Amino acid sequence: MNKRRDLVIGVVLFIIAGLWFGFRDQLRSYIFNEMGVGADSSDISLEVEKLSPSEFSELITDDSVFVLDVHTPEQTHITGTDALIPDTKIKENLYKLPEDKSTPIAVYCRSGSMSGRAAKELIELGYTNVYDLEGGTNAYKEQQVSVSLWPEKQDLGKVVYGDVETLTYTLTNYMPLPLEITRVSTSCGCTKAEVEKKELGPYESTTVNVSFDPAVHKDDTDLGELTRTIYIQTSHPDYPELEAVFDANVIKGDINE
Repeated sequence: MNKRRDLVIGVVLFIIAGLWFGFRDQLRSYIFNEMGVGADSSDISLEVEKLSPSEFSELITDDSVFVLDVHTPEQTHITGTDALIPDTKIKENLYKLPEDKSTPIAVYCRSGSMSGRAAKELIELGYTNVYDLEGGTNAYKEQQVSVSLWPEKQDLGKVVYGDVETLTYTLTNYMPLPLEITRVSTSCGCTKAEVEKKELGPYESTTVNVSFDPAVHKDDTDLGELTRTIYIQTSHPDYPELEAVFDANVIKGDINE
């Protein structure tokens, strides 16, 4: 008899708990999504989620994640970083952050202290999915060894035949050894690329400047929708060549037509 009674009580408590947590989640969503910045989060138990370097690296491969560097002075950014905001100036730079408070935000600094403070402030400002890189870039460098050319793809949109368009990429040596850029080339004579530095120290970045002139051949070979590729060859055997592309729709006449 007692066992049956205990079972009934357990089931009732389980149902009550489920109803409470469901109500709590709805209340949390209402406060942050409807009331917006400035909502009082003291009664809502949201927490920053700490991520290891490998977990952080996997997370930021998702394009929907907003990657934020809060370290000062400025450091070499992790590939894919969307913004740099000092940890003490988060509120003053809200316009740089996503409007949607449910957007996942991955925060990092050099050691983890600045990002820890910034991440908590983001929670207080109403962001509901905040992730902090544990150990900062110091720990990240030890586990994530790579050479990157970023972004991998850009879109110039409409380009008027006869105009010359420019764009940039970032080449980062995320390794503890120096890196030499041995060759820079492109897939077409209409596209020229050059790096600002041909030798990169450990964890150093350089800018790749690209220009696109669809009229360079003096004919119609570079009209319409097309893709062009930039090739960067390096001295590292694991990263002998990196590629990045851009799309363009080349037209003759007014770009608004």
